[in-house]
Amino acid sequence: MKIPKYLVPNDYMADPAVHVFQGKLYIYPSHDRESGIEENDNGDHFDMKDYHVFSMDDVETGAVTDHGVVLDTKDILWAGRQLWDCDVAEKDGRYYMYFPLKDKNDIFRIGVAVGDRPEGPFIPQEHPMRGSYSIDPAVLCDNGVYYMYFGGLWGGQLQRYRHNKALESAVLPTGNEPALCPKVVKLRDDMLEFAEEPRDVSIVDAAGNPLTADNPHRFFEASWMHRYKGKYYFSYSTGDHHTLCYAVGDNPYGPFVYQGVILTPVVGWTTHHAVVEFKGKWYLFHHDSVPSGGKTWLRSLKVVELDYDDDGKIKTIAGTAI
Repeated sequence: MKIPKYLVPNDYMADPAVHVFQGKLYIYPSHDRESGIEENDNGDHFDMKDYHVFSMDDVETGAVTDHGVVLDTKDILWAGRQLWDCDVAEKDGRYYMYFPLKDKNDIFRIGVAVGDRPEGPFIPQEHPMRGSYSIDPAVLCDNGVYYMYFGGLWGGQLQRYRHNKALESAVLPTGNEPALCPKVVKLRDDMLEFAEEPRDVSIVDAAGNPLTADNPHRFFEASWMHRYKGKYYFSYSTGDHHTLCYAVGDNPYGPFVYQGVILTPVVGWTTHHAVVEFKGKWYLFHHDSVPSGGKTWLRSLKVVELDYDDDGKIKTIAGTAI
């Protein structure tokens, strides 16, 4: 399936997390809506309020089943606003939805909601995860150990923190200073809290030097992790450079050596994705703003097949392919 296709033509869905549970493919996107908030660099116009879950038996020919709303801000006791990108992990037959949400002080925290089925519904915990901050949680299960990757610049508030502590004033590195790193943290056995202090995810060049703030391939948001032929592929969005990139490492903590571009710019400001293997093929789930006429806060979910070369490098996909 080399030509991308849209999956939910009658609604605006974005930022997909995608997993195979019980032999079926499940999609956990954010749910865009027209909020009437003016577009700005803090992302206030991305004022999402709930999550749907979608499932498929076959990516290329199967129907997409909408399981409806599975979590809503009105059901979250500590909710302020902006229910952004989530991810779901399974352990011992239970399903854990990790979601970023601004609390009543307008600070992003990461919450957990728990369900008995991959399609939900999910019941939120009364409080966000202790020590959590920023956005875009993505969870990897590696030999029974669960790791969360997270972080996002600008509206994602990552620049407000150093060494997991909030700063009095936000500071972004510039020029040839090392770029801000996404974070990784091992989850506690009960899946409800961090088991350690979050660490930097170091993304380096071929010589082992950290990518700099002025490098167009530096991290911005949208962490995702998958494994391919024994290697760990950390992929992410470059934000204002509008590409999806990836780096490869030998363990879940990294460091990860930059490799290249997965997806060139799409129509719309944001780009966000998941990479998953299903029925012997690899797929890139992502979004663009073509159906809304370029409104970056009204995005549409799509999928295309992803290929590797003989050296394990991901072949670049054109973001503007039909």
